[in-house]
Amino acid sequence: MKKFYLQIYRHTPSADGEDNWVDAVSLGIHPDMAQLLADLGIVESRLGYVPANQVRRVQKILRLRRNLGVNLPGAVIIIDLLERIEKMQDEIDRLKRR
Repeated sequence: MKKFYLQIYRHTPSADGEDNWVDAVSLGIHPDMAQLLADLGIVESRLGYVPANQVRRVQKILRLRRNLGVNLPGAVIIIDLLERIEKMQDEIDRLKRR
Protein backbone atom coordinates (compact mmCIF):
# COMPACT_ATOMS: atom_id res chain seq x y z
CA MET A 1 0.00 0.00 0.00
CA LYS A 2 1.34 3.42 -0.99
CA LYS A 3 1.58 6.15 1.61
CA PHE A 4 1.04 9.75 0.70
CA TYR A 5 2.18 12.69 2.76
CA LEU A 6 0.66 16.10 2.83
CA GLN A 7 2.95 19.10 2.95
CA ILE A 8 1.52 22.33 4.28
CA TYR A 9 3.27 25.61 3.70
CA ARG A 10 2.46 28.75 5.61
CA HIS A 11 4.41 31.85 4.83
CA THR A 12 4.39 35.06 6.79
CA PRO A 13 6.07 38.26 5.73
CA SER A 14 9.38 38.95 7.39
CA ALA A 15 9.35 41.60 10.08
CA ASP A 16 12.73 42.98 9.13
CA GLY A 17 11.54 44.13 5.70
CA GLU A 18 14.14 42.11 3.80
CA ASP A 19 13.64 41.52 0.14
CA ASN A 20 12.51 37.90 0.57
CA TRP A 21 10.75 36.03 -2.20
CA VAL A 22 8.47 33.00 -1.83
CA ASP A 23 7.96 30.29 -4.43
CA ALA A 24 4.44 30.62 -5.87
CA VAL A 25 4.05 26.83 -5.97
CA SER A 26 4.45 26.70 -2.18
CA LEU A 27 1.51 29.13 -1.96
CA GLY A 28 -0.64 26.73 -3.94
CA ILE A 29 -0.64 28.66 -7.19
CA HIS A 30 0.94 27.94 -10.53
CA PRO A 31 3.80 30.26 -11.55
CA ASP A 32 1.70 31.35 -14.55
CA MET A 33 -1.04 32.47 -12.14
CA ALA A 34 1.55 34.45 -10.18
CA GLN A 35 2.62 36.08 -13.44
CA LEU A 36 -1.03 36.85 -14.28
CA LEU A 37 -1.43 38.52 -10.88
CA ALA A 38 1.72 40.52 -11.63
CA ASP A 39 0.53 41.47 -15.12
CA LEU A 40 -2.71 42.77 -13.58
CA GLY A 41 -0.73 44.81 -11.06
CA ILE A 42 -2.04 42.88 -8.06
CA VAL A 43 1.31 41.63 -6.78
CA GLU A 44 4.88 41.52 -7.97
CA SER A 45 6.27 38.32 -9.44
CA ARG A 46 9.67 37.25 -10.71
CA LEU A 47 10.21 33.87 -12.29
CA GLY A 48 7.41 32.28 -10.26
CA TYR A 49 8.32 33.97 -6.99
CA VAL A 50 6.23 36.47 -5.01
CA PRO A 51 7.62 38.98 -2.47
CA ALA A 52 7.16 37.79 1.10
CA ASN A 53 5.43 41.02 2.06
CA GLN A 54 2.67 40.28 -0.51
CA VAL A 55 2.02 36.67 0.51
CA ARG A 56 -0.96 37.55 2.71
CA ARG A 57 -2.53 39.46 -0.17
CA VAL A 58 -2.19 36.42 -2.44
CA GLN A 59 -3.58 34.11 0.27
CA LYS A 60 -6.63 36.35 0.76
CA ILE A 61 -7.30 36.47 -2.98
CA LEU A 62 -7.04 32.69 -3.25
CA ARG A 63 -9.33 32.22 -0.25
CA LEU A 64 -11.97 34.54 -1.72
CA ARG A 65 -11.85 32.68 -5.03
CA ARG A 66 -11.89 29.22 -3.47
CA ASN A 67 -14.36 29.69 -0.62
CA LEU A 68 -16.75 32.26 -2.06
CA GLY A 69 -16.33 31.70 -5.79
CA VAL A 70 -15.39 35.34 -6.37
CA ASN A 71 -13.77 35.99 -9.73
CA LEU A 72 -10.29 37.49 -9.88
CA PRO A 73 -11.28 41.13 -10.52
CA GLY A 74 -13.87 40.92 -7.74
CA ALA A 75 -11.35 39.43 -5.32
CA VAL A 76 -8.89 42.21 -6.10
CA ILE A 77 -11.52 44.89 -5.48
CA ILE A 78 -12.47 43.25 -2.17
CA ILE A 79 -8.84 43.04 -1.06
CA ASP A 80 -8.20 46.66 -2.01
CA LEU A 81 -11.25 47.78 -0.03
CA LEU A 82 -10.28 45.68 2.97
CA GLU A 83 -6.78 47.18 2.93
CA ARG A 84 -8.26 50.69 2.80
CA ILE A 85 -10.54 49.89 5.74
CA GLU A 86 -7.58 48.55 7.73
CA LYS A 87 -5.60 51.74 7.04
CA MET A 88 -8.53 53.92 8.07
CA GLN A 89 -9.05 51.88 11.23
CA ASP A 90 -5.37 52.28 12.09
CA GLU A 91 -5.69 56.02 11.56
CA ILE A 92 -8.79 56.17 13.76
CA ASP A 93 -6.99 54.23 16.50
CA ARG A 94 -3.98 56.53 16.23
CA LEU A 95 -6.16 59.63 16.49
CA LYS A 96 -8.00 58.23 19.53
CA ARG A 97 -4.69 57.75 21.36
CA ARG A 98 -3.83 61.45 21.09
